[in-house]
Amino acid sequence: MRRRLLLQQLPLLVLLAFSGAAAAQGADRDQALIAAAAKGDPAGVRRLLQEGASLTARDGDGRTALVAAAYGNHVETARLLLEAGASPNVRDTIGRTAFMVAAVRGHTELLRLTLKHGADPHTLNQYGGTALIPASHYGHVEVVRELLKTPVNINHVNRFGWTALIEAVILGDGGARHSAIVRLLVGHGADVNLPDRDGITALAHARQRGYRDIVRILETAGAR
Repeated sequence: MRRRLLLQQLPLLVLLAFSGAAAAQGADRDQALIAAAAKGDPAGVRRLLQEGASLTARDGDGRTALVAAAYGNHVETARLLLEAGASPNVRDTIGRTAFMVAAVRGHTELLRLTLKHGADPHTLNQYGGTALIPASHYGHVEVVRELLKTPVNINHVNRFGWTALIEAVILGDGGARHSAIVRLLVGHGADVNLPDRDGITALAHARQRGYRDIVRILETAGAR
């Protein structure tokens, strides 16, 4: 009786074993895709996609293959993934999308690519800021220029109470790049008199730090 029961259950047991092995193989393939993207290996990515690797799979840091490619600024790999249907709006565990990674790290070509494939310019990072704010902070002039072509809110305030303009002043170095960014922001309608949460304006911050070029730009734009 027991033997007959085992024989009856054998096909199910074989199917379960096969399914488990297939799932493990699929998971390995998905992780291999993320690793290939992180290395900037388009040929490997193409092969793994053809073998059925998932564009939505994540690694231990919550990175998809596209986000992993973005961290390495692997533009051709990112293009391949985007053309295969990867979303530029999926976040990793710290809240960064491929688009946000490009903005934070100054990867202008990658930023343009993600925008072309539907990146949301209104996306907020882990600090509640738009991509324009960290791009201004880090002095990525060309990224700021590209972002100002989108409908991003130039006067958005993050969780620290800072706009892109204020962050360009208080976290910048007052040099040529940050002066250029202040000029771009002002030229695109940034509110020069919008203060931080302590009531301090960008002009007051610039004066305090001795950033004469930025002070001149702000004063010319009507800052008080």
